[in-house]
Amino acid sequence: MREFDLLVIGGGPGGYVAAIRAAQRGLSVGLVEKERPGGVCLNWGCIPTKAMLRSAEVFQTVRDAERYGVVAEVAGVDYAAVLRHRDDVVRTLTDGVAGLLKANGVTVIEGHARFTGPTTVDVHTTGPSPVAPGGPRYAAEPGEQVESVTARQVVIATGSTPARLPVPGADLPGVVTSDGALGLTEIPDRIVIVGGSAVGVEWASLFAAFGSDVTVVEMQDRLVPAEDADVGAALERSFTARGITVLTGSTVTAITEAGAEAPLRVAVGGPREREVGADVVLVGVGRRPNTAHLDLATAGVTTDDRGFVVVDDRMRTNVEHVFAIGDVTGRALLAHVASHQGLVAADMAAGHDARLDYDVVPAATFCHPEIASVGRTEEAARAAGYDVVTAKIPFAALGRARSYGDTEGFCKVVADRRHGEVLGVHVIGPSASDLITEGALALSLEATLDELAHTIHAHPTLGEIGMEAALAALGLPVHVPPRSPRSTR
Repeated sequence: MREFDLLVIGGGPGGYVAAIRAAQRGLSVGLVEKERPGGVCLNWGCIPTKAMLRSAEVFQTVRDAERYGVVAEVAGVDYAAVLRHRDDVVRTLTDGVAGLLKANGVTVIEGHARFTGPTTVDVHTTGPSPVAPGGPRYAAEPGEQVESVTARQVVIATGSTPARLPVPGADLPGVVTSDGALGLTEIPDRIVIVGGSAVGVEWASLFAAFGSDVTVVEMQDRLVPAEDADVGAALERSFTARGITVLTGSTVTAITEAGAEAPLRVAVGGPREREVGADVVLVGVGRRPNTAHLDLATAGVTTDDRGFVVVDDRMRTNVEHVFAIGDVTGRALLAHVASHQGLVAADMAAGHDARLDYDVVPAATFCHPEIASVGRTEEAARAAGYDVVTAKIPFAALGRARSYGDTEGFCKVVADRRHGEVLGVHVIGPSASDLITEGALALSLEATLDELAHTIHAHPTLGEIGMEAALAALGLPVHVPPRSPRSTR
């Protein structure tokens, strides 16, 4: 039986970061991973989709080259080459993570883990398989090896998988999740995307750029419903202008086979009830935790009614010496949150006090135009009782955006009128995911509008938009017309 100070189950962006940090803290660390290191983010999520989105961006830039005075001929998209580029990026990064684990002395054990006690597990090299009801919970398959591992402390970091759509026809060929979409070898002529949150709008942007006829179906009354209402409205306008059909306040009620011309027919219920033909239906309606084969009951670990592991802000479960991080906790299903949770759990396991503040978690959606946000939306700030002041600055007001040729979108700042404290920052437009870091820092430091406005920003840059938005919220806009007479404060 192998023994470690800390055993991490899962090698995604939370698990491998926790393992490295714990090793840096002087602990002996084992990491159980059934596939390539990097988890969903590096293998099926953040990285492969961003590589493909970059290909779409380059295609659009070359196609629009003439507006910049550049003559270029575009024959089309070599989708096989797009996939090769994606796979090369993924391979480089996963190999890099494997190298980092080795360099930090982390022992990687390949296989599936299941608990045999609070801090002991069996690692199955080919994965545990459920057997018939009434028999033992798991059985070893022929040729499978099982190794017992014990540790003083354990971190559960097994992540999540896409949820299935609970409607008739959801299991038909051509209906895929975001994971399955990565397996498509051709650009679909027509695609229906179920879900208008981050996953759905990213895939919508990608396939629309490559020439697909795209329809997005979203149950809520706007796209990206977790974002500020102004951002969702702006994204819908942008999508519609580019020919993407957006059906908000709608649900898919059934999927049926239709024939060669349109292999699938998607029945959409709602204010604009209709049937839509599709070659592919991509389901992006949420995720479920990867806990089915862990046998958490044996460890005594508590889960909520959705199956996510319950943790506090120090990543502790209800069982002493057992932590959980990342998507499996259901707190904020973002790779960067998982990584920070991993740092917290590893520090706690090594005897250092640490916690995570979920009030200052930035989010980024890599659609076009790009979206990023941190803190409270205007609606949430008002609901919390703040006397709210807001301001929006369009990218069109920036010289950098004009020269770059991408002026779509805006930055919106939400602040407390009494003290000027910045409560939220919301960006839709070029490089939003890079710009939001300033907003996150502002919230982390409890910065005010005055402090943001009086921080000198380099010119000409896209980053000036945060300063300009703060000036506008103070009633002192420089590069846009004032909304009202200038403030005297």
